[in-house]
Amino acid sequence: MTHLDAALQTDTGHWRQQTLQAGLDLLDQGLTVFDADLKLVAWNRAFLQLLDFPADLAFVGAPFESFIRYNAQRGEYGEDDIDAAVAARVDKAREFVPHDIERVRPDGSVLRITGQPLPGHGFVTLYSDVTEQRRAEQALRQANSELESRVLARTAELQASNQRLREALEANEQITASLRRSEHQMRLVTDSIPALVAYFRADRTYTYVNRGYQDWFGLDPHKPDAVSAREFLGSDVYERIKPNISRALAGEAVTFDYELHTVAGQTLAVRTTLVPDIAADGDVVGCFELTFDVTQEKQSQALVVRAQKMKAMGQLTGGLAHDFNNILTVIIGNLSALADARPQDPLVTEFTGPAIAAARRGAELIRGLMTFARQQPLQAGAVDVTALTQSVTRLVRPALPVTLQLDVVLDREPAWTWVDATQLENALVNLILNARDATQSHGRIVVRTSTHTIDERQAERQRVQPGTYVCLEVVDDGVGMDAATVSRIFEPFFTTKQAGSGTGLGMSMVYGFVRQSGGAIQVNSTPGQGTTVSLCLPAIEVPTDVPALDDTDFASDRSRRGVALLVEDDPDVRRVVRRSLLDLGFAVIEAAHAQEAQAILAQMPDINLLLSDIMMPGEMNGVGLARLARLQRPQMQVLLMSGCAPSGDELMDLPVLPKPFSTRDLAAALEGLTA
Repeated sequence: MTHLDAALQTDTGHWRQQTLQAGLDLLDQGLTVFDADLKLVAWNRAFLQLLDFPADLAFVGAPFESFIRYNAQRGEYGEDDIDAAVAARVDKAREFVPHDIERVRPDGSVLRITGQPLPGHGFVTLYSDVTEQRRAEQALRQANSELESRVLARTAELQASNQRLREALEANEQITASLRRSEHQMRLVTDSIPALVAYFRADRTYTYVNRGYQDWFGLDPHKPDAVSAREFLGSDVYERIKPNISRALAGEAVTFDYELHTVAGQTLAVRTTLVPDIAADGDVVGCFELTFDVTQEKQSQALVVRAQKMKAMGQLTGGLAHDFNNILTVIIGNLSALADARPQDPLVTEFTGPAIAAARRGAELIRGLMTFARQQPLQAGAVDVTALTQSVTRLVRPALPVTLQLDVVLDREPAWTWVDATQLENALVNLILNARDATQSHGRIVVRTSTHTIDERQAERQRVQPGTYVCLEVVDDGVGMDAATVSRIFEPFFTTKQAGSGTGLGMSMVYGFVRQSGGAIQVNSTPGQGTTVSLCLPAIEVPTDVPALDDTDFASDRSRRGVALLVEDDPDVRRVVRRSLLDLGFAVIEAAHAQEAQAILAQMPDINLLLSDIMMPGEMNGVGLARLARLQRPQMQVLLMSGCAPSGDELMDLPVLPKPFSTRDLAAALEGLTA
């Protein structure tokens, strides 16, 4: 080998070392590599910055103990005996075991320190500042800008350094071997970095890839020339990022986000930075490539945006609800006063009746808006979610079609939380009915209760306090929803049902109730694969002064008057009357016509009241249903309602409550049944 050949080899090896060092200095995370004797082998600029170490403290061969002692002397560990503190930490490091810890520095910053042993070579450690996670996007943009500046500066330095090396160094075998060992160590370092590191030439041929490419795409890092970006990314992804590659090869540093698929089937959101390698003559000879997984960051940003959107909508709907409540109060008050002042005037009744009914219907919508905006007062108390779920599903099950399977999986132990029991009952019924509609009455619904612990990371993502939570899940195998629909599922008046089948306030009210109760709600759905809705409410200790719910109750002391079967074909009227029955202390089961009501009566022996409209579609009207119910259940109370009642001969002794009526009117009619 000639001196010239040796010089070229040495120059190339040193260039590679400098190239890899430049790549390390581009990382925002700090990095150190210590050998088996706890001597410093490699580090980057971010390590010194994050831990506020002076630059002269770091050099090849620097002892690990010197960094620990520097920290101890400036009070990082808060211990009086500095020698003991240093010795303990050095002894711990000599164990060479993986570690992942977080440490709060005296200035209040929080560092995450992750270390992994390198077999026979010491260990590599990553240092991450996690203090400003909520400002991640802004910080990343700033970091990318600084990264581009640093890379451009380092590129110029590398070019000048390489030129000087080509002119000055005389290679020999010992230097060549040393450089090869250094290159091997740098390979170990880059392979330990949780990112993709690569270099490709201007002809788009790779000359270096780290082990990340093997982990993500199954590629051999020792054969970079066989790597094809179009093949491991796929044609669709490659065509989307191809313009960015062209810009980088034209001399522009670029950073861009996109999604890719790994060999394990994962879909990752990633961020790639391409920095051109510019020769002394100004030509671009290649590009440095750094790619990071930002999936969790993107998910966190999406949750923050969604939370801000829901907060804004809550403020808007709360303000609207307040104003409309004032308007409806004036309308209902004046119309009721007019009706009371002239009760014998049929013309007044003809006009005020529908107007009052419509105004009350509007009040129900406003109540839903107030619940979503979390401005509706809650009557909270200790509730056993397991017992409540058992009671509600037992009463709802007969009202579901026989073609729909309802499975209930309950915790073995009571699961107590502090909520409004009536709101929780209504939420569960609402979720079951939504699941019924999603399955089109053919399929399977699973209602499940459990207890889970939410750690700090999960709590931050779901915007709740860490701790133990009682979870209630409703799972169906119905049509499912796409991501766009799921993102709007809690918006007021948004519905996937046909026009006239719902107000779009059901899920909004559930969302408002859960958030107001200090809990979290999550919806997971895939088109064609069903939907899972999970409610998580803060768990409490088992109360000593609150008895467990009896199976004969409807999970609430408000159901002390028993169970009412409401039969009404108009869903809007049924909704208003249902609310009145709930306010009067009844648990309510609904039916849209007489045939459905007959099936419920046949399966539920504990119904106390039948409240049915007279005029309904089908072969049997409310009068026939009432007579059949009296024949089968002589002890059950029966009350009919109608805006146009049949003749007295047909009704005979059946009580009728004329429409429209208020809750007070309904209460009076029910009192008349027991008089």
